[in-house]
Amino acid sequence: MPDAPAYFAHPTAILDEGCRIGAGTRIWHFCHVSGGAELGDGCSLGQNVFVADGVKLGHNVKVQNNVSLYTGVECADDVFLGPSVVFTNVRNPRSAVPRRHEYQPTRLGRGVTVGANATIVCGVNLGEYAFVGAGAVVTRDVPAYALVYGTPAKRRGWMSRLGHRLQFDAQGYASCPESGEVYSLGRSGTLTCITPASNA
Repeated sequence: MPDAPAYFAHPTAILDEGCRIGAGTRIWHFCHVSGGAELGDGCSLGQNVFVADGVKLGHNVKVQNNVSLYTGVECADDVFLGPSVVFTNVRNPRSAVPRRHEYQPTRLGRGVTVGANATIVCGVNLGEYAFVGAGAVVTRDVPAYALVYGTPAKRRGWMSRLGHRLQFDAQGYASCPESGEVYSLGRSGTLTCITPASNA
């Protein structure tokens, strides 16, 4: 008798031959994971999630209901995708014009959060711990730790690694109220965590 898989998949889920699924991952109702997809350890796919060929998810990626991850999407560890987040992989789609060779990559760094109903246009990079507000339309790269929202999405502030909005003093320093980590805002408009947690 073969060993039971190290992950859980609901009976209604479709897992195409060849897909790679990490230990402890949970795949819920009506999901479809394509043969060329890779899911890391401890991921969670909510109801009605589609994962296309070539998609790569790191460890502990949480994908909420009704999200389609198309070819070209790559998520690092600890990414959170809210309900009904939308990804694209072609900038100028036409039904009559094949563009499979023009898919553009979309990369989400470690710890990124994307809120419900946000749209991520293909070809952008979201830096680590970036935070995209609900309903935003992201059309360009997002810096690490940046808080963006709106249509199109614009930077509205900065977030800590634990998801708190940062308030800066006159010298450009801020601390996370939950972790106590200190952040420094550089003159070039980049944020750096200068007292990272020991498990970073």
